[in-house]
Amino acid sequence: MGNNNSKPDLERLFEQNRQWIRSVTSADPDYFSRLVDQQNPEYLWIGCSDSRVPANQIVGLKPGEVFVHRNIANIVVHTDFNALSVIQFAIDRLKVKHIIVVGHYGCSGIAAAMNNTRIGIADNWIRHIKDVHDKHYHELCSIEEENARLDRLCELNVLEQVINIGQTNIVQDAWANGQTISIHGCIYRLHDGLLKDLHTSISNPQELHDRYRAQLAS
Repeated sequence: MGNNNSKPDLERLFEQNRQWIRSVTSADPDYFSRLVDQQNPEYLWIGCSDSRVPANQIVGLKPGEVFVHRNIANIVVHTDFNALSVIQFAIDRLKVKHIIVVGHYGCSGIAAAMNNTRIGIADNWIRHIKDVHDKHYHELCSIEEENARLDRLCELNVLEQVINIGQTNIVQDAWANGQTISIHGCIYRLHDGLLKDLHTSISNPQELHDRYRAQLAS
């Protein structure tokens, strides 16, 4: 019965797929033949799974121009072999030059961590955000307005993930071998679509060291 109920919704998706194909090929008959050989991205995008934050559309890139990894609250930890595998593939095989961590204001995963909201098995995942919160506890507690405090935690989470990526053996080895890789932190505003640079870019171990020390000092 469940499958029968879902069939009309799936049929709608298939029909919209066919409409999309007709639209794309009418404007560009060679779109798909060219796309086959177009996997040559310069960017690895690590973002949130939130359906309102589509990577390609936000920055105006075509399919094949950005390699994408997404999870709840755009987290990169050293025990997540999914994220690490994506990073290694992007660096070693695709030779990306930029890794961009993109958070977004109002992230529900970060809000759940900040407010100690129980979700379920995802509680174990967002425990990493609670660690970010605890690390920056004094700064966050100095922000009285709740939405502003949440926004700041979203920013701090991005910064922590930039540092986490820079500390991976994957990036460290690439830098040691002379590969050009920069890691950036950005955050997206849902209410107006603006992507904000958090000025957290690092391109070598010294910048990583300086950024980490500055973060601890703050």
